[in-house]
Amino acid sequence: MSSVAATSASPGGGVRAAIQRFGGNLAAMIMPNIGAFIAWGLITALFIPTGWIPNENLAELVGPMILTLLPLLIGYTGGRLVHGQRGAVAGAVATMGIIVATEIPMFLGAMLIGPPTALLVRWFDRLVEGRVRSGFEMLVGNFSLGILSGAMAIVGYLAIGPIVEAITNALGDGVEILVDNRLLPIASIVIEPAKVLFMNNAINHGVLGPIGVAEAKEAGQSILFMLETNPGPGLGILLAFWVAGPRAVRPTVPGAAIIHFLGGIHEIYFPYVLMKPQMILAAIAGGAAGVMTFLVTGAGLVATPSPGSIFAYLAVTPRGGHFGVLLGILIAAGVSFVTGVGILRMSKEAPVEAEETAPASGPMTTAPQGA
Repeated sequence: MSSVAATSASPGGGVRAAIQRFGGNLAAMIMPNIGAFIAWGLITALFIPTGWIPNENLAELVGPMILTLLPLLIGYTGGRLVHGQRGAVAGAVATMGIIVATEIPMFLGAMLIGPPTALLVRWFDRLVEGRVRSGFEMLVGNFSLGILSGAMAIVGYLAIGPIVEAITNALGDGVEILVDNRLLPIASIVIEPAKVLFMNNAINHGVLGPIGVAEAKEAGQSILFMLETNPGPGLGILLAFWVAGPRAVRPTVPGAAIIHFLGGIHEIYFPYVLMKPQMILAAIAGGAAGVMTFLVTGAGLVATPSPGSIFAYLAVTPRGGHFGVLLGILIAAGVSFVTGVGILRMSKEAPVEAEETAPASGPMTTAPQGA
């Protein structure tokens, strides 16, 4: 019996099965592309102006990779899961519409548009199956794919892209309200989900950073520099996947942890949360615990740590303030780790194998079952 079927038989199993199915679908789109995320993370950590070996020319890879390449890979993979190679091409074409529509990473948008576009192409293929005259199959197949995926690209440009961007702006406004009202630990409820949707830079540099700069000018330090940049929650989540995550994921965790904690590229752990949406609770718990520790110990930084690595944190910590800063990072990591391990072990969903990306028999199926 599959894990989903077993879960459905228990009270509340329908909702639980739906959540697992949703997480499995996201995992099936993200996992085959983890290597690409790691490649982007390495290039970013090495070559950006605040990286290990800054290089202005090579740093130009960073923007196109996160804004174009990675969303395209996700849309391509999502389409392939639904309708094989034709679905993959359709998903990639449609994803370009949402990429062009905004200036933020469109990972969520790619997940939303890739599979439905492939589903539309599959529906048309079944509709005309056996009805096309011999010799015209390729003509009909190519034109139908081009027309349908092109139309969905326009839909993405006009509708899905702006909707995702509006969500981004709303989350930023929510963070600003919480910060203005000094509800800092509660801010993690908004900040952590926003980070996982790759809105971290907008929140940090657009909301928290400017307020923190003004506060630091008066007090000499600000806790606001630490709300989004704390590497603790992400480290705890990665370690939780290393200990209790799917077997296919575990070998990728050490490299991702190094890029995240030492290189300061937090985006590297976001796909891990996306493949198991319940893990956002671990991120929120760790983030809130870290913020509370910073408040209790009176910790703060003199500037925004960029990138958000442990080394950058230590570099902008005021003299005598290292204890509170390090304690907050440690507690955040510990809380997110314990919470994350609990979530992963409670989940009945079987591991997703990165290699298994064969076309699904339905619109979207649960993630392939691993060993």
